[in-house]
Amino acid sequence: MRTVTITDVAEKAGVSKSTVSQYMNQRYEYMGEKTKERIAEAIDELGYQPNIVARSLKQKTSTTIGVIVANIAHEFSTQIVRSIEEYCNASNYHIIVCNAEDNPEKEKKYIDMLRAKQVDGIIAFPTSMNVDLYRELTLENYPMIFIDRHVPEVEVGSIMLDNKKAAQLAVDEFIEHGYSRTGILTTSIQNHVTPRIERIEGFIETLHDRDLPVNEQFIRGVEVDQIPKELGKMMEQPEPPEAILAGNDLSLIAILKYVKENNLTIPEDLALIGIDDVPFASVYYPELTTISQPTTDMGRRAAELLINRIKGEKQSEQARYSFEPTLIRRASC
Repeated sequence: MRTVTITDVAEKAGVSKSTVSQYMNQRYEYMGEKTKERIAEAIDELGYQPNIVARSLKQKTSTTIGVIVANIAHEFSTQIVRSIEEYCNASNYHIIVCNAEDNPEKEKKYIDMLRAKQVDGIIAFPTSMNVDLYRELTLENYPMIFIDRHVPEVEVGSIMLDNKKAAQLAVDEFIEHGYSRTGILTTSIQNHVTPRIERIEGFIETLHDRDLPVNEQFIRGVEVDQIPKELGKMMEQPEPPEAILAGNDLSLIAILKYVKENNLTIPEDLALIGIDDVPFASVYYPELTTISQPTTDMGRRAAELLINRIKGEKQSEQARYSFEPTLIRRASC
């Protein structure tokens, strides 16, 4: 079958090709409702499919952005991506999602691939280990936004939770319930991942501010598969922790695994708060107290900033857009 062209649509609708083009690009300012209806009917009857590649070349935009997540296994990442996609879809943009798994080499590979596909911009959960590449992109004035992490060496805006405030909320909740021996367990801090570092800092600072002891043995950032082992070491101490803050959703799952395997009772044997309000928090027994992140607002803001930047809007470079955490009280503390 012969490919249906914009000329065929114009002839069928009784309008010019430029009018059809304006309709396809949603420029309706000088177009009557009946004209729009005729064009829509012609497109439907003829089964017209616009040539996206040709349109991209002509308009010098692919209306596509890349999203590079650090680890798609994080519930936080999934929620953020969903929010980005919803905003982009409403703005007639498409997204390509890549999972870097906190691997700098994979991240670089995906950035190169996305650039080769001529995406208009990138939202990244940066590994923080490709500073030279980030700088190269900023020198090219390439639209980019970081999310969940901040790279101070690079002039790129970042969407961030107030991580110290999140830790402070947890410590204060522990104190309110009478716990004085508290600890924090999170995934590896080896690559200086911003939220993990800031949550540990916030945890320690709050203990100091509340005149409570800081036990360095109860503060750990390790690979997720090592978390049960580290918690075991803590619980073997003569005076084990009474309460633990799980630094993220993966940490929380690893801690719950240890609790189950060692027949511990929450909160009697160990009180627990997790940062990230995982979907099972309200159905787990006992229900889990969590610190939630406004993922919908964070993802929407990241997409909004990037698309505005793509359209030429000037922004404050290296600005940190901070979002407030919320304590959700349940029964695990």
